[in-house]
Amino acid sequence: MKRARVGLMGCGTVAMYGHLPALAAAEGLELAAVFDPDSTRLKAAEDEFAVPHAFIDAEPFFTSGLDAVVITSPAGAHLQNVCNAARHGKHVLCEKPLALTEVDAERMIEEMAHAERMLFTSFVYRFSPVALEIKRLINEGAIGRVASLRLVYNWDCHGKFEMDGSGHRVIQKRREDRMLEGGPMVDCGVHQIDLARWWLGSEVVRQHAHAAWADEYRAPDHVWLHLDHADGVHTMVEMSYSYGHTAAQPIGHFCYEIIGADGVIRYDRERQLFEVRNAAGTRSLPWNHEKNFAGTYAAFARALETGEPGDLATGADGLIATRIARTATEQVIADRR
Repeated sequence: MKRARVGLMGCGTVAMYGHLPALAAAEGLELAAVFDPDSTRLKAAEDEFAVPHAFIDAEPFFTSGLDAVVITSPAGAHLQNVCNAARHGKHVLCEKPLALTEVDAERMIEEMAHAERMLFTSFVYRFSPVALEIKRLINEGAIGRVASLRLVYNWDCHGKFEMDGSGHRVIQKRREDRMLEGGPMVDCGVHQIDLARWWLGSEVVRQHAHAAWADEYRAPDHVWLHLDHADGVHTMVEMSYSYGHTAAQPIGHFCYEIIGADGVIRYDRERQLFEVRNAAGTRSLPWNHEKNFAGTYAAFARALETGEPGDLATGADGLIATRIARTATEQVIADRR
């Protein structure tokens, strides 16, 4: 199989620990170039992953003979980078959230369709063995007709504070940037929204949200989102970036619960528990982390070879998740006023 030449835009934290290692190791893909306007981050990525070409300017990056582009830049830069990729005829895998607004996501999809190139949203949770097994269990009827989903991700988003180079406590920028971009539902809640749609194969027809503010950003830092699907299933997504965010010893809580007429599927990250309980008894399943970058890039390689998305989330999937998350966030902000 001919390896597709892939370039990555944005050499920040998630790219360095997740995307670049998986991309560099993926069969069928060649990590051919990286781009970042920050020369320090660019050099770090170039050296650690032995990337043959590194660019601080976007135009030579796009004209360096690439087949596809991975966009891991900050969310505010996604629109420009996707549109530039379309202009240069490159397939795209874009980090979540696909866009900051529904209008931006729609434009991305239109530009890529006009260029006749594929646009995928990097929902890496889909490729965890846990998520894949949940989808299989639902499809085979292991818990009967599904009635409700409860998806919870409460954590501190790396904490409210950090120490600067002089030993002073300052606002932790990574969390602050995510709050300014829309808060936990827009940033990470899109994963859970996407999983619910993908597992059920059913669209959301109604939604309502509630929220709380521990910090005074415009966006809430703790959100409860209720979704009604066309097939009658209800999903509750709970997302927090203030769960122990000022604690000396913060903890998190991440769980999936899929409740059916004939049983329940449970996943708890902190307890490393994954099981299905039904009339036949309780069956423990192999525990895995909820993210899978390697699986995402294996699927990306197949999509570039075949022209079919497989289990990859499309641009349309990213748009729907963006719309639901942003609508929920704006609704609770309006309700607070």
